[in-house]
Amino acid sequence: MVRVKRGNVARKRRKKILHLAKGYRGTHSRLFRVANQQVMKALRYSYIGRKQKKRIFRKLWITRINSASKLNQSKYSKVIHNFKTSNILLNRKMLAHIALVDSSTFSTLIEESK
Repeated sequence: MVRVKRGNVARKRRKKILHLAKGYRGTHSRLFRVANQQVMKALRYSYIGRKQKKRIFRKLWITRINSASKLNQSKYSKVIHNFKTSNILLNRKMLAHIALVDSSTFSTLIEESK
């Protein structure tokens, strides 16, 4: 059998992990084994975080629409139902932005949907 040294391949693999671990505190950014564990954990968290981000933003938009609709003597569920029935096709992100930036436009939208 021929001896395989793996010098170049192993170094590239380790450098890649250490580069990803840059900015971690202490040995988490310097020692390969610890850095590898931390990078795997960070990549897992970032994957989960991308999914959670969508949930969190939708929750924020709903909260903003609800508070703006309460100022106009209505409920969130009624507002969304009225928008659907009156065929106003604005998503929650746009509604929340309108409610935050231009409350008069939001109140006219609510009046149009009733």
